[in-house]
Amino acid sequence: MAAIELDLMDRIEITVAGPLGPDGAVAADNPLGKVPALVDDDGQPVFDSAVICAYLDDLAGGGKIIPASGAERFRVLTLEATADGMMDAGLLRMLESRRPEGERSPGWVEKQVKVCRKGLDVLDAQADRWGDACTIGQIAAFCALSYYEFRPLEADWRDTRPALADWYDTFSARKSAEATEPHD
Repeated sequence: MAAIELDLMDRIEITVAGPLGPDGAVAADNPLGKVPALVDDDGQPVFDSAVICAYLDDLAGGGKIIPASGAERFRVLTLEATADGMMDAGLLRMLESRRPEGERSPGWVEKQVKVCRKGLDVLDAQADRWGDACTIGQIAAFCALSYYEFRPLEADWRDTRPALADWYDTFSARKSAEATEPHD
């Protein structure tokens, strides 16, 4: 989404690779074995979504999706951290549900459910103020909500957080959102 918003897609070659694939392609570019990973023009790996997006923002001239300084910068980065935490909690819930029945931890799942719900509450309280903005914070929020829709997690989030649902529906119409809709 960041690459599309920053008009950088003509400079990026996308390779689809899963972290668990037998070819080890991801591990070659990210020693943590996670996606996404980016390899810059000098062949150096850049990994973790937040770092990749900061790299792309810098490549586009800086200050486009991540404010360069001041209070707004830290509001945006805190929103990004909230959404990233929600994404992590959602992913941990999904992974825990795939473990064998006797190995699952209900307490662990409940902890992640609370993180997801608290994050949704925080986003809902802010969504009315976002307007048409497209910062890394809104991109991360949209990605977390898209993941919740895709899996689906927190099935009633739209009913219980109407400001967030309205914002999500509007943001969904962006070219970057449509082009990166999650699918298996």
